[in-house]
Amino acid sequence: MIADLKPYPEYKESGLPWLGRVPSHWAVQRLKNWVTINRRTLGEDTPPDFAFDYLDIGSVTTGRLAKRPSRVRFADAPSRARRVLRSGDTIVSTVRTYLKAVLTVNEFSQPLVASTGFAVLSPRADTTPRCLGYVAQSDAFTHQVTAESVGIAYPAISETRLGNIDVTLPPPSEQAAIVRFLDWATGRLDRAIRAKRNELALLGEIRQTITESAMQSPAALSVRLGVAAEQIWRPIERQKQQTYTPIGLFNRGRGIFHKPLTEGANLGDSEFFWIEQDDLVLSGQFAWEGAIAVAGTSDAGCIASHRFPILRARLQYLSASVLLAMLKTKFGALLLDHHSRGAAGRNRPLNPRTLLKEKIPIPPISVQQRIVDIVKLETLLSETISRFEKAIREYRTRLIADVVTGKLDVREAAAKLPAEVEPAPAEDDADLGNEAEPDDEEAAG
Repeated sequence: MIADLKPYPEYKESGLPWLGRVPSHWAVQRLKNWVTINRRTLGEDTPPDFAFDYLDIGSVTTGRLAKRPSRVRFADAPSRARRVLRSGDTIVSTVRTYLKAVLTVNEFSQPLVASTGFAVLSPRADTTPRCLGYVAQSDAFTHQVTAESVGIAYPAISETRLGNIDVTLPPPSEQAAIVRFLDWATGRLDRAIRAKRNELALLGEIRQTITESAMQSPAALSVRLGVAAEQIWRPIERQKQQTYTPIGLFNRGRGIFHKPLTEGANLGDSEFFWIEQDDLVLSGQFAWEGAIAVAGTSDAGCIASHRFPILRARLQYLSASVLLAMLKTKFGALLLDHHSRGAAGRNRPLNPRTLLKEKIPIPPISVQQRIVDIVKLETLLSETISRFEKAIREYRTRLIADVVTGKLDVREAAAKLPAEVEPAPAEDDADLGNEAEPDDEEAAG
């Protein structure tokens, strides 16, 4: 069905170089003509024990939740928790706009409040909420938001400038067709990603079962972690004009990601260390959430800040992949959690010194090969799925952009869809394996 989509029969010039031609019956107006920018806040008479779900910039990625909102009481709420959301609102990040944090709020059971880093867009009578959400996800919109933002390190846009951005929307009846079609199409694409993720999760369960069984072997040797592995430091001699590739870690054991190439002069005040293949890299803030990974060939030569402890397995005891598998078991998760202390929300510093004093059961070398094989297979599958996800997400982004800017006519296709169209799952994207989760990236980086 998607392959059969065609352009509209007639177009006109939009008058906007970045948008080009639009269907002849579509209107191009400033965003503020389509929406009301709301500044609803919690009143001063709100009871201290009033609880609500709180969204910050790191909670949202383009079109969905990147992680579940934090539940907070009014008395404990951050000062920036001031945007009260209602069903049908679309929120758009106005700080760090390069993150493209956009979300349309559907029905929810708990009161929802967002940080002041979001603009709250309430659609007017002729604007369909979900269509507005798709428009706000499109590259045409986010590029304009970025272009109108001010600042280098943390670009931001004022609500006034945001309201003056030009957008195009079709008549209300056609907006409904666009929503119907995109809900169907993106739902199918997202379910394809979810199915692949389920395959990886199943393999992870097999790896955990094999590892736990090996650790319980009567022949397992109990030694301190600091004996089986050592913490190492390879400090870089920073050159101002040389470029480096800093790394970050996804949580839930989803591996290493590379940050953009950065000149030495722009690395900041942190101390950095070289990474080599088979290093076990841990997040100094989110290890308790499973932010640990073994460096592969593509990670060798990257750098990690001092907030990433690096362990090197001693091969007479075990390999890096076996150590990783052990730390991903319930026993390993317990150790990482126990040695990650702190009360600053999810940001809980890991103490490598005390962690290395813990005793761990090390299976015989002859038993470890099964673990090595399953970890290798899991890594290969994860890399394959990552490439698959990237291709699907790029296609999804392009499809949304082509539909909401009128490059493709979906009216006939939408009319042929089943009576009930299941929308794309938007309530939790965690198991879809987000790319760099913004707040995790910075806090763990």
